[in-house]
Amino acid sequence: MILPLAAALVTIPNLSLVYRSASPNIILEVCGFGAGWGVAQVFFGVAVDMIGVALAFSIVLGTSAAVGSLIPMVSLHRESLNSTAGYSVLGSIALILLGVMLCATAGRMRETPSVQSASPQKRTSRGLLLAFLCGLFASFMNFGVAFGTPLIEVARSLGASELNAINTVWLPLLLAGAVPNVMYCAWLMKRNRSGSKFREGYSHWALAAVMAVLWFGSTLLYGLATSQLGTWGPVLGWPLFMSLIVITATVLGMFTGEWKDGGALPIRIQWTGVTVLVFVIFVLAGSTRYLR
Repeated sequence: MILPLAAALVTIPNLSLVYRSASPNIILEVCGFGAGWGVAQVFFGVAVDMIGVALAFSIVLGTSAAVGSLIPMVSLHRESLNSTAGYSVLGSIALILLGVMLCATAGRMRETPSVQSASPQKRTSRGLLLAFLCGLFASFMNFGVAFGTPLIEVARSLGASELNAINTVWLPLLLAGAVPNVMYCAWLMKRNRSGSKFREGYSHWALAAVMAVLWFGSTLLYGLATSQLGTWGPVLGWPLFMSLIVITATVLGMFTGEWKDGGALPIRIQWTGVTVLVFVIFVLAGSTRYLR
């Protein structure tokens, strides 16, 4: 809520005039995408608690990468589907799904086979479903970038630079995304009577602030990158962005001991999935040569 507002105020001239000049429909559309993305974050938190960081990240970001890239391509570049660039993107999406499937398989195999009760199995199944739904809704962030072009054009016409104009999208998108998160957290605090815990250990506030700055910094960089590729930015940049996060999450999961009792075979399958995602990065990078 704070960082998107600060970025917009600093980088967008005539900010209030931009939103007054833009069509209310496009602002509502961006807010709708933001709200969907916010719901995805609630699902993500619950899914991570059920199935762990590495597996949840693999499913969520892999699904988000595929859906978030395919929909803008079909909508904005339908004529390029039957071209080298189109084939490269579609092939990359297929490889991402393969990589995610391998990571999901490794995650299921990682579950301790000696556990006999149905409760952990049911919990894992619910976590996988939530992770998949989260991936679908998480792609709404990229839809806001892809279909928020009219808002970006208004900002540019009123003095915003080519690079920074996208910050007009982040503000309504992320503010709307905060609403489901705040509502869910408020409900949890009321149900569990846990609001007082925010006064315990102020170092957690500092860590959360650092996490917020790093996350929003990466979001700003993604926006700058997509602006360099024009309308192809959300199509090529989003799956690349998501693949790198899956790779990083897997490495962190290994280092934090998430896989220490998983056995050799699941770990090999997980790294195979990661290798596929690394290959996708090179395919996407090569496809930029065929853009028109």
